[in-house]
Amino acid sequence: MLEGMTTTLHERIKAHVTQGILDGTWQPGQRLPSELELVTQFGVSRMTVNKALRELANAGRIVRVAGVGTFVADKKPQSTLLQIANIASEIRARGHEHRWRGLSRERVAAAPDIAAWLNMLPGQSIFRLQSVHLENGVPVQLEDRYVNPKMAPAFLDQDFSDITPGEYLLSLVQADLVEHVVDAVMPTAEQARILEMKATEPCLQLTRRTWLREVPVTWVRCLNPASRYSLGSRFRPSP
Repeated sequence: MLEGMTTTLHERIKAHVTQGILDGTWQPGQRLPSELELVTQFGVSRMTVNKALRELANAGRIVRVAGVGTFVADKKPQSTLLQIANIASEIRARGHEHRWRGLSRERVAAAPDIAAWLNMLPGQSIFRLQSVHLENGVPVQLEDRYVNPKMAPAFLDQDFSDITPGEYLLSLVQADLVEHVVDAVMPTAEQARILEMKATEPCLQLTRRTWLREVPVTWVRCLNPASRYSLGSRFRPSP
């Protein structure tokens, strides 16, 4: 094989598999041709095929199970940016099990950056709750939430086993202003551990602030493994 052709050949294999997924030849969860079958089909080395499949797996298009085979990945759930999404409802709507696990809850003195985000003074008392959302037992979102005690004085006293923190706040306060900011970030080692992912894999970070009559209600930062979740929206532009 000529030097410099590997990239071209492995990209051809990636394009072939990707097209088959996009046009419906292979459905989510369906088993793909084996490495040996692709080697025979394209007349390339097994190393070239392995590289193509490895990159597709890293991109979240396929799932490789050692000793079993390669499968089309389930479509990543998409959460809207045009409203306050309820991750628990989204997961249940897909027929999957949602579980919420609290990591820590405390009343803290607002750090300067948190105070600025919520229009408070540094050192003012504020509620903080850290938790993780799981879909069919797999962590899909790490949530770090700060809440204005004036707007939800009993927030830290809630059980949250039947209603998530977000659902509770929505039932209590109907925000009239919402801000969403999305960033691509790399998780810290601790965040990767909680989300059961590699620290070298990227995440989508959604930061949300809400207000009611110009009074801050909550600031929350949600960290989602990019291979398991996406963010997007569909809307009709105003004339």
